[in-house]
Amino acid sequence: MAGMATISAGATQALVSVTDPLLASIRDLICRISGIFFPDNKLYFVADRCSRRMRALHVSSLAEYRDRLSIRGGKEAEITSLLGEITVGETCFFRYLPHLEALRNVVLPAILLPRQKQSFTHLRVWSAGCSTGEEAYTMAMVLQEEFARSWPGWTFEILATDLNESSLDFARQATYSDYTLRNTPLYFLQKYFRKRGGLYHVIEPIRRQVSFTRLNLVDDSKMLFLKGIDFIVCSNVLIYFGGDAKRRVIQHFFNNLLPGGYFFLGHSESLFGVNDDFKLVNFSGGTAYIKPARPMALAGAR
Repeated sequence: MAGMATISAGATQALVSVTDPLLASIRDLICRISGIFFPDNKLYFVADRCSRRMRALHVSSLAEYRDRLSIRGGKEAEITSLLGEITVGETCFFRYLPHLEALRNVVLPAILLPRQKQSFTHLRVWSAGCSTGEEAYTMAMVLQEEFARSWPGWTFEILATDLNESSLDFARQATYSDYTLRNTPLYFLQKYFRKRGGLYHVIEPIRRQVSFTRLNLVDDSKMLFLKGIDFIVCSNVLIYFGGDAKRRVIQHFFNNLLPGGYFFLGHSESLFGVNDDFKLVNFSGGTAYIKPARPMALAGAR
C-alpha cells in the first residue's frame, strides 16, 4: 500500500503510516538527538526504520513504540538502536581517489614541512562518520606508505567516530568482502590484507593506527574536547543534518582543527552559506577547506 510500511511480529501485524503525527514526532526526536533531519517527503524512511525496531521488540503500535523512545529506563538503548538502523551507510576502500592524491601531494607537505624543525612529529587525523571503517583504514595505509617514503620519523594516529555502534563493531573486526575492496589497488591489497575463508583481513599494524569510538556529532560537550586535529574527513554525513545542527558541527570542526589544518567533505558537498571561517582550496579533481594559519582579516597584512 502506498505511503505505508508493513511489518510483522510473530502473529501480529503493524502498519506505520507516514501521515501519523506520531511518526513526525519521532522524526523530530531523531533530529534533536542526532542532528539528522528527514523532510516530509522522506518520512517513509523513518517509517521503515521504526517498523524494523517494532518488529524486533514485538511492538504492534507506533504509540507504544514512541513510549519506548521517551519513557525512562530503556529509552537510551532503544534510541541508540533506532539510530543504528537510520545511519547504516555504504562505503568502500579507496573511494575518493582525488582526496587521497590531495592528501599525498597537498595536505602532507603543507602541514608537515613547517614542522620539520620542531620536535613534535605526530599527525592526528579524524574520520568523522567513519561507518564501517573503510575510509579510516584507507587513510592509514596511504599515510603508512607516505611516511615510510617521504617523512621518516613521523608518526600518526586516526580517530574514527560514528553514531552507529554496529558499524563501529564491524570496523573493529577489520574483515571485508571482495565488494568493498573493488577499488583497492593490487599493491595495497597484497601488502595490507590477509585473505582467509574468502574474506580479507586488515593487517594488525594498520589496525593499531586507528581507534574507533562512538560519537554523536551534535553532542557539544564531547565535541569541545577533540582538539589538536591536523585534518578531518567527513564525507556524506552532514547532508542529512538540519541547518542549525550542521552549522554547529562545522564550527566544532573548525575549532578542533589546528591552524593550517584541512577539512574534506564529500565530493558534492559544500560549506557555501553554512560557514565563512574556512577557506576553500582547489586541487586536481576536487576541493577542500583549510583553517587559515592566521585570522582572515590579517592574512593579507604585511
